Amino acid sequence: MALSSQVIWIKNKSPVMADDKKSLPDTPIHGSRPPELGKASWLTADSCQAVFLALESGGHEGRAVGGAVRNSLMGQAVSDVDISTPALPDEVMRLCRAAGLGVHPTGLDHGTVTVVSDHVPYEVTTLRQDVETHGRHATVAFTRDWKADASRRDFTMNALYCDRHGVLFDPLGGLPDLLERRVRFIGDAGDRIREDFLRILRFFRFFATYGEGEIDAEGLSAAAAERDGLKGLSAERIRGELLKLLIARRAHEALGLMSAHGIAELVLGRKADLARFGKLAELDSTLMSVADPILRLAALATSDEAEARALASRLKLSNAERKKLVTVSGSLTSQFFPEPETNKVLLYRLGDATYQGVCLNAWARSEASVDSIAWQKAFQLPQHWKPPALPFKGADVVSLGVPTGPDVGAVLKRFEAWWISEGFPDDATLLEAKLRELARA
Repeated sequence: MALSSQVIWIKNKSPVMADDKKSLPDTPIHGSRPPELGKASWLTADSCQAVFLALESGGHEGRAVGGAVRNSLMGQAVSDVDISTPALPDEVMRLCRAAGLGVHPTGLDHGTVTVVSDHVPYEVTTLRQDVETHGRHATVAFTRDWKADASRRDFTMNALYCDRHGVLFDPLGGLPDLLERRVRFIGDAGDRIREDFLRILRFFRFFATYGEGEIDAEGLSAAAAERDGLKGLSAERIRGELLKLLIARRAHEALGLMSAHGIAELVLGRKADLARFGKLAELDSTLMSVADPILRLAALATSDEAEARALASRLKLSNAERKKLVTVSGSLTSQFFPEPETNKVLLYRLGDATYQGVCLNAWARSEASVDSIAWQKAFQLPQHWKPPALPFKGADVVSLGVPTGPDVGAVLKRFEAWWISEGFPDDATLLEAKLRELARA
């Protein structure tokens, strides 16, 4: 489907007139084949090359864009690959099907087709330009202009492209920002934010994840000035960005800036506890534990179960996330103390992950230092002691003459309480005698 005198309005499907011209002059930058791209495993993979070749078979160029290019140049892992092309979605689907690739029209309203090549998904999106913005999304039209497509993106480091050979294209001059690890909005920061207010949170997340040095002053000023725009965003969108931000390398610094400019309180619904968050982040580093966004959210913005439930509702957390947040914010955390026998009982009841989450949050809320030996031993308990399984089952109780029914569970419950209180003994004779005693009762 060739581009004629019309391009498609993505959101409302109304046709608009556009120049039927070739792509604007577009040349690679000087010295344009960085080894980080030319040798990138995701780019040289047969599955990725097959998508590029399918587009080229119809006379259309494809270029990887955004995260894959950015992260490769920064020496960081690449999780997925987005490809831009002047080809319209129908043409993308036709060419890729002809090449034997899987095609799923997952985002036609945005000009995006998911192409599956050797079981690997690639999002292929037609070049776009903004026509009208609404603060939460933009009305866009298809285009053949690579610079127009780049101009509608958020940050300069995200507006870098490369072809299938690893040749780098930089329509907006974003490479120096990337090399300096400088997170900077494309064009006017306020304009970019008003196009989608979620970019306020993305600005702080990208600074916390990729930034070096001071935060961009223009971006910070615009984020503070436009912060009320966050009120119109869905909880789901805020949640996604916030949880990514909480585990970023410079999260504590970014949250401090957000708090100083009234953004953190607007997102969380309360004042952020930066000291407690900072201590938990330091504990993660000291203990070399994997940063957990829900544990960090608990440290940052909850003091009890009621606050945890309110925050979970505010952010529309999943059931699993809500349960974890409430557990590590509640009475178990407030009463936790690094005492070996008590900690064994908690580990038995909670399991490794939840136990360590409770321990970390309790430690962050305590006055103990991050190098406290007692707290380190408590946190590392799962590495040294594995809770035993309850030695008896319901069938064992029935075999002693207890009728099937609620009495069986009651006997097991009393046995478990005794067994735990005795320190999990494993003497078979002792255990059998106690079970018989409880069964007779």
